[in-house]
Amino acid sequence: MNWLTKTNAAIEKGCKTVAAAVHLDKKDVFDYVLLVVKALVITALLFTFVLRTVQVDGDSMQNTLVDGNRLIVYQFFYKPHQGDIVVITKNTKANGPIIKRVVAVAGQVVNIDFKKGIVYVDGKAMEEPYAKEPIRTPKDVIFPQTVPEGCVFVLGDNRNNSHDSRTVDVGMVQLEYVIGKAIFRMHPTKEMGFLK
Repeated sequence: MNWLTKTNAAIEKGCKTVAAAVHLDKKDVFDYVLLVVKALVITALLFTFVLRTVQVDGDSMQNTLVDGNRLIVYQFFYKPHQGDIVVITKNTKANGPIIKRVVAVAGQVVNIDFKKGIVYVDGKAMEEPYAKEPIRTPKDVIFPQTVPEGCVFVLGDNRNNSHDSRTVDVGMVQLEYVIGKAIFRMHPTKEMGFLK
């Protein structure tokens, strides 16, 4: 075997190696693209049926939430519980969804002593460390009120600056208007975390 034959054999072997490497790289790129597409589809499905994002608009949930906070809301088969922060789509004076805290659920009796600034549910004074201040401002709903079946009673944490179930146009919120529970603050990043 002369040097020319050896050189041709080496070149042919090198070309096959390069071709195999190129084929492997194309496969890796295809796998990567497929992985990205799958991740996007899963994320889209997740944020269509299970989660969604909303932005806080206004000061009615201070100091728990402030204007501009971005939240992740859990909505898949969600059932409201007392103390949950919920997003509501019911038509009110607000332009978009409103964010409030569930104070009472179906069958519970809500009473508010505006002089003492205390909310009572089923005759028991609520412990509300999240409330910005004691509730002092009555609106146009007369208390006590029993929450009807399929409804919740909601208040903003900033009790004296909140448009909530104390007003006739919000009133008892039917469950069909409750989008879901706010579970996570993702903006601003310095305050990122799960909500209580």
